[in-house]
Amino acid sequence: MGEIFLLAFLFLAAGVIAVPIATRFGLGSVLGYLLAGIALSPLLRELNVDVVSIQHFAEFGVVLMLFLVGLELEPRLLWTMRAKLLGLGGLQVAVTAALVAGVALVLGQSFTVALAVGMVLALSSTAIVLQTLNEKGLMKSEGGQSSFSVLLFQDIAVIPMLALLPFLALPELVDGLAAAEVTAESHGAGLNVVEHLPGWQRGLVTIGAIGFVIIGGSLLTRPIFRFISVARLRELFTAVALMIVVGIALLMTLVGLSPALGTFLAGVVLANSEYRHELESDIDPFRGLLLGLFFITVGAAINFSLLFENLAAIIALTIGLIAIKTAVLLALAQIFKITGSDRWLFALGLAQAGEFGFVLLAFTVASGVIPAALAEQLLLVVALSMLLTPVLFIVYDRLIAPRYAAAQSGEADDIDDDAPIIIAGVGRFGGVVNQILRAAGFNTVVLDYHSEHLERLRVFGFKVFFGDASRPDLLHAARIDEARMLIIAIDNREQATEMVRHVRANHPHVYIVARAVDRHHVYELWAAGCRDVIRDHFDSAVRAGRSALEALGVHAFDAELLTRGFVANDRWRLRELANLYDPDVPVHENEAYVARAKELMSGIEAAMRGSGDAFGVRSDRGWVPPSKDDVDAVVAENEARTSVT
Repeated sequence: MGEIFLLAFLFLAAGVIAVPIATRFGLGSVLGYLLAGIALSPLLRELNVDVVSIQHFAEFGVVLMLFLVGLELEPRLLWTMRAKLLGLGGLQVAVTAALVAGVALVLGQSFTVALAVGMVLALSSTAIVLQTLNEKGLMKSEGGQSSFSVLLFQDIAVIPMLALLPFLALPELVDGLAAAEVTAESHGAGLNVVEHLPGWQRGLVTIGAIGFVIIGGSLLTRPIFRFISVARLRELFTAVALMIVVGIALLMTLVGLSPALGTFLAGVVLANSEYRHELESDIDPFRGLLLGLFFITVGAAINFSLLFENLAAIIALTIGLIAIKTAVLLALAQIFKITGSDRWLFALGLAQAGEFGFVLLAFTVASGVIPAALAEQLLLVVALSMLLTPVLFIVYDRLIAPRYAAAQSGEADDIDDDAPIIIAGVGRFGGVVNQILRAAGFNTVVLDYHSEHLERLRVFGFKVFFGDASRPDLLHAARIDEARMLIIAIDNREQATEMVRHVRANHPHVYIVARAVDRHHVYELWAAGCRDVIRDHFDSAVRAGRSALEALGVHAFDAELLTRGFVANDRWRLRELANLYDPDVPVHENEAYVARAKELMSGIEAAMRGSGDAFGVRSDRGWVPPSKDDVDAVVAENEARTSVT
């Protein structure tokens, strides 16, 4: 137990120390974990730790991750991805494998060895790419979705690769495989119950296993969760969630399929289940810890003595592999019309070898396909390419994405319309404002820099213009000099605040209505000069509170008055605190702000009761209907305090 505790402490401490440091410098968590593993590797060697065995255990984090990815996808959405899944993914694997095999032939390898190397290095790292895309919020982008399609196809392609590789065995290597067979068994080969069956029977068993996952996920989940809910123990829900994923992974292993593929299918099946969020919240912590452990083991498994002995050759092979895969992916992006910065996100993100490379290389050695000495060098190429992936994402973030953003901003539409109202941003917030104003008969000029969103709006007859509304020259083109009102509906708080500051300084006649991301953003906009600030989700939250009061038995009239009292008091508190807000001092260190906030918080209930009394509400929940003059007087008094909502 002492050794287990020591290893657990070392891995946890390395991650806890390295990841925050890497994140602070903008390197991302994945590179932090990899560097933590490199730092740990000398100590792990001194302790004679079998890092590879720990890595195989940590690979279950990839299985959990694909299950969670499946939970985010509906079957309908997966069907819409079929062209990229088969076309883009299939071409990437085939073309990359062929080119890498060609290079291996040029370097003197036999045809069978070259083909095996091509298949191994054609795969990319599902763990690193999906983790990084999710961290950076790029998963929903065109480049992110295309990357996911290719990664999913690669996970599927592992299955036929495992079936094909034994046929490439070299006779001279088959005689000395006693030790390697042990390695193959460590990857689960000994648990394959269909390997000795005829092909047609193996196919039936495989189809049956997939059918069981799909049908069982639909029919058995609800009864299982209803059964354990009787105990009302949180840990049982977590245990069942893990049991489902582990059971599916075990079933896939028994029939010779990829555990990651099976759990992904189960996630897709359960995407519409009412237990989806329960499963996600229970499994996500384990996914994060195991993926972190996996990345640490990748860094720790680098054989530095072999690396330094063949430094030039291994670095050249690694860079060559990344260059080949990047070129293939850029060409495929051109064919499949992936444009702009998404093309480079797609190409650079998938340019590395993947974690399945470790499994396939061990399997090829165990099957007598690739000599052990060559496999050890290829393991270094796989590990180094994975280590360089976060660096490629940094290149994308800091060099490529800003350049395309600037070019996109420079290609703004020519604005051939003028109107008294300019709306900056026409998403879910600005779109509603625009519809209300147009329905009331007001003309608007709408600016937004999301081209796909604008194209959809143009289909429905809306006149919108492409461009970054935070640019002063674009506001000038939209005739801000002649406008009466500017509505800032963008969700970038820094850009919104800067727009307010610019317009107040250069066009003081323009009335500004600004969307605030949160309460502190209200203060920033107020300090910049905006006096009509609308907070995201505030009105809907107030309505939810009113509905909750009614559900608890409060009369609808009383609930309305209480929430009105809260809104009026909250507006007044915002105005009071906005005058004390200092953008250069953190809120919790602003003594005057904190003191005044405490005073105002203590008066919320009294203010709500007071507002209710002004409308005739009584403590015994009886009430006297107020006159119209009474209502108008209270509303006018509240509205006069501030226009912030």
